[in-house]
Amino acid sequence: MNARFVAVADRVHVLREPLLDVNVTLVVGDGEALLVDTLSTAGQAAELAVAARAVTPYPWIVVNTHHHFDHCFGNATLAADPPRPVYAHEVAAAALREPDRLRRAAYEEMRDERPELAAELAETVLLAPTHTVHTETVLDVGGRRVVLRHPGHGHTDADLVVHVPDADVLVAGDLVEQGGPPAFEDSYPLRWPDALAELLRLTTPATVVVPGHGAPVDAEFVQAQHAQLVELAWLIRAAHTAAAPPERVAADSPFGARPGLAAARRGYAELDGTA
Repeated sequence: MNARFVAVADRVHVLREPLLDVNVTLVVGDGEALLVDTLSTAGQAAELAVAARAVTPYPWIVVNTHHHFDHCFGNATLAADPPRPVYAHEVAAAALREPDRLRRAAYEEMRDERPELAAELAETVLLAPTHTVHTETVLDVGGRRVVLRHPGHGHTDADLVVHVPDADVLVAGDLVEQGGPPAFEDSYPLRWPDALAELLRLTTPATVVVPGHGAPVDAEFVQAQHAQLVELAWLIRAAHTAAAPPERVAADSPFGARPGLAAARRGYAELDGTA
Protein backbone atom coordinates (compact mmCIF):
# COMPACT_ATOMS: atom_id res chain seq x y z
CA MET A 1 0.00 0.00 0.00
CA ASN A 2 2.87 2.38 0.87
CA ALA A 3 0.50 5.02 2.22
CA ARG A 4 0.83 7.01 5.41
CA PHE A 5 -1.33 9.17 7.60
CA VAL A 6 -1.22 12.92 7.04
CA ALA A 7 -2.42 15.39 9.67
CA VAL A 8 -5.48 17.40 8.63
CA ALA A 9 -6.26 18.98 12.03
CA ASP A 10 -5.17 18.76 15.67
CA ARG A 11 -4.39 15.05 16.27
CA VAL A 12 -6.61 14.02 13.34
CA HIS A 13 -4.89 12.20 10.50
CA VAL A 14 -6.08 10.82 7.15
CA LEU A 15 -4.63 7.99 5.07
CA ARG A 16 -5.62 7.60 1.41
CA GLU A 17 -5.39 3.98 0.31
CA PRO A 18 -4.17 4.12 -3.30
CA LEU A 19 -5.95 1.16 -4.91
CA LEU A 20 -9.53 2.44 -4.52
CA ASP A 21 -8.65 5.87 -3.07
CA VAL A 22 -10.42 5.08 0.19
CA ASN A 23 -9.87 7.33 3.20
CA VAL A 24 -9.18 6.14 6.72
CA THR A 25 -9.23 8.68 9.55
CA LEU A 26 -7.26 8.36 12.77
CA VAL A 27 -8.26 10.48 15.78
CA VAL A 28 -5.78 10.46 18.66
CA GLY A 29 -6.73 11.27 22.24
CA ASP A 30 -4.92 10.87 25.55
CA GLY A 31 -4.14 7.17 25.82
CA GLU A 32 -6.71 6.09 23.23
CA ALA A 33 -7.38 6.51 19.51
CA LEU A 34 -10.16 5.96 17.00
CA LEU A 35 -9.94 4.51 13.48
CA VAL A 36 -12.70 5.33 11.02
CA ASP A 37 -12.96 2.52 8.42
CA THR A 38 -10.67 -0.45 7.93
CA LEU A 39 -10.19 -0.94 4.14
CA SER A 40 -10.87 -3.99 1.99
CA THR A 41 -8.71 -6.98 2.94
CA ALA A 42 -6.60 -8.43 5.72
CA GLY A 43 -3.46 -7.41 3.83
CA GLN A 44 -4.57 -3.81 3.43
CA ALA A 45 -5.62 -3.68 7.08
CA ALA A 46 -2.27 -5.03 8.25
CA GLU A 47 -0.48 -2.26 6.38
CA LEU A 48 -2.99 0.21 7.78
CA ALA A 49 -2.13 -0.95 11.30
CA VAL A 50 1.57 -0.31 10.64
CA ALA A 51 0.77 3.18 9.35
CA ALA A 52 -1.39 3.92 12.40
CA ARG A 53 1.33 2.67 14.75
CA ALA A 54 3.71 5.16 13.14
CA VAL A 55 1.40 7.89 14.49
CA THR A 56 0.32 6.51 17.88
CA PRO A 57 0.95 3.53 20.18
CA TYR A 58 -2.50 3.85 21.76
CA PRO A 59 -5.25 1.20 21.48
CA TRP A 60 -8.03 2.16 19.12
CA ILE A 61 -11.77 2.05 18.80
CA VAL A 62 -13.01 1.22 15.28
CA VAL A 63 -15.93 2.84 13.45
CA ASN A 64 -17.37 1.66 10.13
CA THR A 65 -19.06 4.42 8.13
CA HIS A 66 -21.10 1.75 6.33
CA HIS A 67 -21.00 -1.90 5.27
CA HIS A 68 -19.45 -1.73 1.79
CA PHE A 69 -16.38 -3.91 1.59
CA ASP A 70 -13.80 -1.15 1.11
CA HIS A 71 -14.78 0.40 4.45
CA CYS A 72 -15.12 -2.59 6.77
CA PHE A 73 -13.53 -5.82 5.52
CA GLY A 74 -10.39 -5.05 7.54
CA ASN A 75 -12.26 -5.21 10.86
CA ALA A 76 -10.96 -8.62 11.90
CA THR A 77 -7.33 -7.64 11.37
CA LEU A 78 -7.66 -4.39 13.31
CA ALA A 79 -10.11 -5.30 16.09
CA ALA A 80 -10.21 -9.06 16.72
CA ASP A 81 -6.88 -9.76 18.44
CA PRO A 82 -6.74 -8.11 20.88
CA PRO A 83 -10.48 -7.44 20.88
CA ARG A 84 -11.39 -3.79 20.36
CA PRO A 85 -14.81 -2.08 20.18
CA VAL A 86 -16.25 -1.73 16.69
CA TYR A 87 -19.13 0.70 16.08
CA ALA A 88 -21.48 0.83 13.09
CA HIS A 89 -25.06 1.68 12.31
CA GLU A 90 -27.40 -1.14 13.31
CA VAL A 91 -28.24 -1.95 9.67
CA ALA A 92 -24.55 -2.17 8.74
CA ALA A 93 -23.94 -4.39 11.75
CA ALA A 94 -26.72 -6.73 10.66
CA ALA A 95 -25.24 -6.90 7.16
CA LEU A 96 -21.83 -7.81 8.56
CA ARG A 97 -23.42 -10.68 10.42
CA GLU A 98 -24.07 -12.22 6.99
CA PRO A 99 -20.44 -12.55 5.82
CA ASP A 100 -21.10 -14.95 2.96
CA ARG A 101 -23.54 -12.55 1.33
CA LEU A 102 -21.19 -9.59 1.69
CA ARG A 103 -18.17 -11.51 0.41
CA ARG A 104 -20.14 -12.76 -2.59
CA ALA A 105 -21.36 -9.24 -3.42
CA ALA A 106 -17.84 -7.82 -3.10
CA TYR A 107 -16.41 -10.55 -5.32
CA GLU A 108 -19.05 -9.95 -8.00
CA GLU A 109 -18.41 -6.20 -7.91
CA MET A 110 -14.64 -6.52 -8.37
CA ARG A 111 -14.08 -9.71 -10.35
CA ASP A 112 -13.95 -8.09 -13.80
CA GLU A 113 -12.21 -4.83 -12.90
CA ARG A 114 -9.75 -6.14 -10.29
CA PRO A 115 -9.69 -9.97 -10.24
CA GLU A 116 -6.82 -10.22 -7.76
CA LEU A 117 -8.64 -8.02 -5.27
CA ALA A 118 -11.85 -9.99 -5.89
CA ALA A 119 -10.08 -13.23 -5.01
CA GLU A 120 -8.81 -11.71 -1.75
CA LEU A 121 -12.26 -10.38 -0.89
CA ALA A 122 -13.78 -13.82 -1.34
CA GLU A 123 -11.46 -15.22 1.34
CA THR A 124 -11.48 -12.32 3.83
CA VAL A 125 -12.60 -13.10 7.37
CA LEU A 126 -15.20 -10.58 8.47
CA LEU A 127 -15.82 -9.22 11.95
CA ALA A 128 -19.22 -7.81 12.82
CA PRO A 129 -19.44 -4.65 14.95
CA THR A 130 -19.68 -5.04 18.70
CA HIS A 131 -21.66 -1.82 19.24
CA THR A 132 -24.51 -0.43 17.14
CA VAL A 133 -25.77 3.11 16.53
CA HIS A 134 -29.39 3.94 15.84
CA THR A 135 -29.34 7.74 15.54
CA GLU A 136 -26.45 9.07 17.63
CA THR A 137 -23.74 7.83 19.98
CA VAL A 138 -21.18 10.00 21.75
CA LEU A 139 -17.74 8.53 22.46
CA ASP A 140 -14.99 9.68 24.78
CA VAL A 141 -11.76 8.99 22.90
CA GLY A 142 -9.01 9.74 25.37
CA GLY A 143 -10.77 12.88 26.60
CA ARG A 144 -12.00 13.97 23.16
CA ARG A 145 -15.71 14.08 22.40
CA VAL A 146 -16.48 12.24 19.16
CA VAL A 147 -20.05 12.02 17.86
CA LEU A 148 -21.27 9.17 15.65
CA ARG A 149 -24.42 10.22 13.83
CA HIS A 150 -26.76 8.60 11.31
CA PRO A 151 -28.07 11.52 9.23
CA GLY A 152 -30.65 9.43 7.37
CA HIS A 153 -30.74 7.33 4.23
CA GLY A 154 -28.30 8.45 1.54
CA HIS A 155 -25.44 6.49 0.03
CA THR A 156 -26.90 3.49 1.90
CA ASP A 157 -29.49 2.98 4.64
CA ALA A 158 -26.68 2.64 7.19
CA ASP A 159 -24.37 5.65 6.81
CA LEU A 160 -22.57 7.08 9.85
CA VAL A 161 -20.74 10.38 9.98
CA VAL A 162 -18.05 10.96 12.59
CA HIS A 163 -17.82 14.45 14.07
CA VAL A 164 -14.76 15.62 16.03
CA PRO A 165 -15.96 19.03 17.29
CA ASP A 166 -12.76 20.15 19.03
CA ALA A 167 -10.84 19.77 15.75
CA ASP A 168 -13.72 20.93 13.48
CA VAL A 169 -13.45 17.73 11.43
CA LEU A 170 -16.33 15.77 9.95
CA VAL A 171 -15.74 12.31 8.49
CA ALA A 172 -18.53 11.83 5.96
CA GLY A 173 -17.92 8.38 4.52
CA ASP A 174 -19.41 7.93 1.07
CA LEU A 175 -22.15 10.49 1.69
CA VAL A 176 -19.57 12.88 0.20
CA GLU A 177 -17.27 11.95 -2.67
CA GLN A 178 -14.38 13.95 -4.06
CA GLY A 179 -12.47 11.32 -6.03
CA GLY A 180 -15.36 10.63 -8.41
CA PRO A 181 -19.16 10.83 -8.61
CA PRO A 182 -21.25 9.45 -5.77
CA ALA A 183 -22.10 5.74 -5.98
CA PHE A 184 -25.83 5.13 -6.24
CA GLU A 185 -26.16 1.33 -6.51
CA ASP A 186 -27.43 0.89 -2.91
CA SER A 187 -28.54 4.49 -2.48
CA TYR A 188 -31.65 6.46 -1.65
CA PRO A 189 -31.21 9.42 -4.03
CA LEU A 190 -34.49 11.10 -3.07
CA ARG A 191 -33.45 11.20 0.60
CA TRP A 192 -29.72 11.74 0.12
CA PRO A 193 -30.09 15.56 -0.10
CA ASP A 194 -31.74 15.60 3.34
CA ALA A 195 -28.95 13.47 4.79
CA LEU A 196 -26.37 15.86 3.38
CA ALA A 197 -28.30 18.85 4.72
CA GLU A 198 -28.14 17.23 8.16
CA LEU A 199 -24.41 16.81 7.73
CA LEU A 200 -24.01 20.45 6.69
CA ARG A 201 -25.62 21.57 9.95
CA LEU A 202 -22.53 20.20 11.70
CA THR A 203 -20.10 22.25 9.63
CA THR A 204 -18.58 25.72 9.74
CA PRO A 205 -16.80 27.47 6.86
CA ALA A 206 -13.53 26.12 8.28
CA THR A 207 -14.62 22.50 8.78
CA VAL A 208 -12.40 19.82 7.26
CA VAL A 209 -14.71 17.25 5.67
CA VAL A 210 -13.17 13.86 4.95
CA PRO A 211 -15.01 12.17 2.06
CA GLY A 212 -15.16 8.42 1.57
CA HIS A 213 -12.83 8.69 -1.41
CA GLY A 214 -10.56 11.50 -2.58
CA ALA A 215 -9.00 14.55 -0.97
CA PRO A 216 -10.44 16.27 2.11
CA VAL A 217 -12.85 19.08 1.24
CA ASP A 218 -14.64 21.98 2.91
CA ALA A 219 -18.26 22.87 3.59
CA GLU A 220 -18.49 24.80 0.31
CA PHE A 221 -17.69 21.62 -1.63
CA VAL A 222 -20.37 19.73 0.31
CA GLN A 223 -22.89 22.49 -0.38
CA ALA A 224 -22.16 22.18 -4.10
CA GLN A 225 -22.60 18.41 -4.01
CA HIS A 226 -25.84 18.89 -2.07
CA ALA A 227 -27.12 21.19 -4.83
CA GLN A 228 -26.30 18.53 -7.43
CA LEU A 229 -28.14 15.88 -5.42
CA VAL A 230 -31.16 18.17 -5.10
CA GLU A 231 -31.14 18.65 -8.89
CA LEU A 232 -30.85 14.90 -9.44
CA ALA A 233 -33.74 14.15 -7.07
CA TRP A 234 -35.91 16.67 -8.94
CA LEU A 235 -35.02 15.06 -12.27
CA ILE A 236 -35.94 11.63 -10.93
CA ARG A 237 -39.30 12.77 -9.57
CA ALA A 238 -40.19 14.65 -12.77
CA ALA A 239 -39.23 11.76 -15.05
CA HIS A 240 -41.08 9.23 -12.90
CA THR A 241 -44.21 11.41 -12.93
CA ALA A 242 -43.98 11.62 -16.72
CA ALA A 243 -43.52 7.84 -16.94
CA ALA A 244 -40.21 8.47 -18.71
CA PRO A 245 -37.54 5.75 -18.73
CA PRO A 246 -34.60 6.04 -16.29
CA GLU A 247 -32.39 6.80 -19.28
CA ARG A 248 -34.09 10.21 -19.47
CA VAL A 249 -32.65 11.05 -16.04
CA ALA A 250 -29.24 9.67 -17.01
CA ALA A 251 -29.04 12.01 -19.99
CA ASP A 252 -29.45 15.08 -17.78
CA SER A 253 -27.72 13.89 -14.60
CA PRO A 254 -25.26 16.37 -13.05
CA PHE A 255 -23.02 13.40 -12.24
CA GLY A 256 -22.89 11.89 -15.73
CA ALA A 257 -24.89 9.23 -17.50
CA ARG A 258 -23.74 6.04 -15.75
CA PRO A 259 -24.18 7.29 -12.15
CA GLY A 260 -27.37 9.03 -13.24
CA LEU A 261 -28.85 5.79 -14.55
CA ALA A 262 -28.07 3.96 -11.31
CA ALA A 263 -29.57 6.84 -9.33
CA ALA A 264 -32.71 6.91 -11.48
CA ARG A 265 -33.31 3.19 -11.04
CA ARG A 266 -32.92 3.49 -7.28
CA GLY A 267 -35.07 6.63 -7.17
CA TYR A 268 -37.82 4.96 -9.18
CA ALA A 269 -37.69 2.07 -6.72
CA GLU A 270 -38.09 4.55 -3.85
CA LEU A 271 -41.12 6.10 -5.53
CA ASP A 272 -42.58 2.68 -6.31
CA GLY A 273 -42.07 1.53 -2.72
CA THR A 274 -39.65 -1.27 -3.62
CA ALA A 275 -36.37 0.23 -2.36
